Amino acid sequence: MGIVAGLDSSTESTRIVVCDAETGAVLRQGYAPHPSSPEGDPQAWLMSLGDAAAGGLLEGVQAIGVSAQQQGLIALDAGGVLVRPALLGNDKRMQASAADLTDALGGRAAWAQAVGSVPQPGQVLAKLRWLARNEPESATRTAAVLQPHDWLVWQLLGRPQRRTTDRGDASGTGCWSAATGSWRPDLAELALGHPVTLPDVLAPAQPAGHTPEGLLISAGTGETMAAAFGLGVGPGDAVISLGASGSVFAVHHEALIDPTGTITSFADATGMHLPVVHTLNAVRVLRGTAELLGTDLAGLSELALRSSPGSYGLVLLPYLEGERTPHLPHTAGSLTGLRRESMKPEHLARAAFEGMLCGLTDALDVLRTRGVQVRRVFLLGAAAELPAVQAIAPALFGAQVVVPQPADYAALGAARQAAWALGVQHGTLSPQQPPLWPAAASQVFEATGEEVPVGQAVRQQYVTVREQSHPGAFQ
Repeated sequence: MGIVAGLDSSTESTRIVVCDAETGAVLRQGYAPHPSSPEGDPQAWLMSLGDAAAGGLLEGVQAIGVSAQQQGLIALDAGGVLVRPALLGNDKRMQASAADLTDALGGRAAWAQAVGSVPQPGQVLAKLRWLARNEPESATRTAAVLQPHDWLVWQLLGRPQRRTTDRGDASGTGCWSAATGSWRPDLAELALGHPVTLPDVLAPAQPAGHTPEGLLISAGTGETMAAAFGLGVGPGDAVISLGASGSVFAVHHEALIDPTGTITSFADATGMHLPVVHTLNAVRVLRGTAELLGTDLAGLSELALRSSPGSYGLVLLPYLEGERTPHLPHTAGSLTGLRRESMKPEHLARAAFEGMLCGLTDALDVLRTRGVQVRRVFLLGAAAELPAVQAIAPALFGAQVVVPQPADYAALGAARQAAWALGVQHGTLSPQQPPLWPAAASQVFEATGEEVPVGQAVRQQYVTVREQSHPGAFQ
C-alpha cells in the first residue's frame, strides 16, 4: 500500500517514524530536540521537524500523520499571523482563569453537561480567559485559535484558508463536546470576550488535505489519542500513565457526562471515546518515600518486595499534593497503622507502592462504576518497569497488566492514522476500519488465584482507612 510517516511534536522534541503502511513495520526513524522555553515558538517546532526529517528520511513517503502536545494555545490574528508565543498545556498560570470560568457558567455540573469537562488550567478555554484578563491587546487581536497539531498540519499544507483539527484534540479545548460532536463557540466567546474562529473538526480517516507536492496529510491528533492508537488499545482496555501525577483512561463506546467533573470526556482517534480520570499523586509518592529512606526508585522497589502484602498494617494515603480523585484539593497524605513491628524501611516502601496503586485503582473504579469495562490495564512510564509495580498492580487493579516495551507510540499512532487515510483514498480500507497493525510488544502480568483475594484484602484495608480519614469522599 505504500510508505507513511508519523511525526510527534512534544514539548521537548520531534520524533518521526517511517513505516510500511500495510504491516506497520518501522523502516526509519528521526529525532530533533526543541529549544527549552516556558512559552512555545511554533516556528521552532517547524524547524525541529525539518531537522528530524533531514537526510532523506521522508523519501518515498506518501502520507504523513501529525501528533503533538495537547492543549497549547496558538492565537492568530485575522491575517493568520501569530499574536504571541504559544501558551503551552503545562502553563500553570491559568488556575484562577479556570475557576473563574467554572463560576461563569454556573458550576461544575453545568460545564460537564455542556462539553463533558469542567474548566482546567491546561485547557485552551482557560488560556483564552487568561489572555483576556492579562493581555487584553493580544486578546483583542486574536481572531482564530489553533492547537500545536492543528498549526503544524496547516503549515505542512501551505497555510490554506481552511484550518482543521480532529475529534481528539478538539475534545481537550473545553469548548467542543465529545457527546454531541460539535463546538460551543459561545463558550470560547465567554472566555475571550469576543467571537473567535475555531477549526473544522475532521473524521478519524478524513485527510486534512495534500501538500503542494501531492503528499497526503491526515487529520492528526493529540499525543494521548495518538499513543492510544499506536498501542492498539480497544474496548476493555485502560491505560494508566505513571508520571509524577497519574492519568487513567479507557476506550469506551460513548462519552460520559459526569456532573462532578471527575471524568473528562475526551474523544479518541478512531471514532470511540477516551474518558479520563486524573490523580495528582503517582510517582511523586515513590520518589518522596525513596528520598526519605535514602535510596532511589530501584532501591525502593527492592525494599518493598522484602515486605508482604498489606505492609504489616501500614497504609499510606498518597495525597501529598492534595488530590483530584477524590476531590480533596487541600488535604495532605497520611501514614496509618504504625506499630513497633511495622516500623521498618521495607514496610514503608511497600506501603508507598500499595498506596500509589490503590489511589490509581480509585481512579479506575470511577470509570468502572460508569459501566466502562476494564479487562486489561496498560502501564506507561518508567515506573512501570519497577518489579514492585509489576508484582503488586495486577491483584490491586483486578485485571491483567500489560507493560509495553518503550517506543514512540504517539508517532506510531500518527503513522497508523496516515496509513488509514491513505488506504481510504486508495479504496483499500474503509473509513470505519483502521489498518490492522501488530499490537505493541509487551510484558504481561497476571495475579494468580492465591494473589487475587490477598489483593482484595489490601485494597479493602486501604479503602477503610480512606473512608475513616475522608468520609464520603467519593459520594
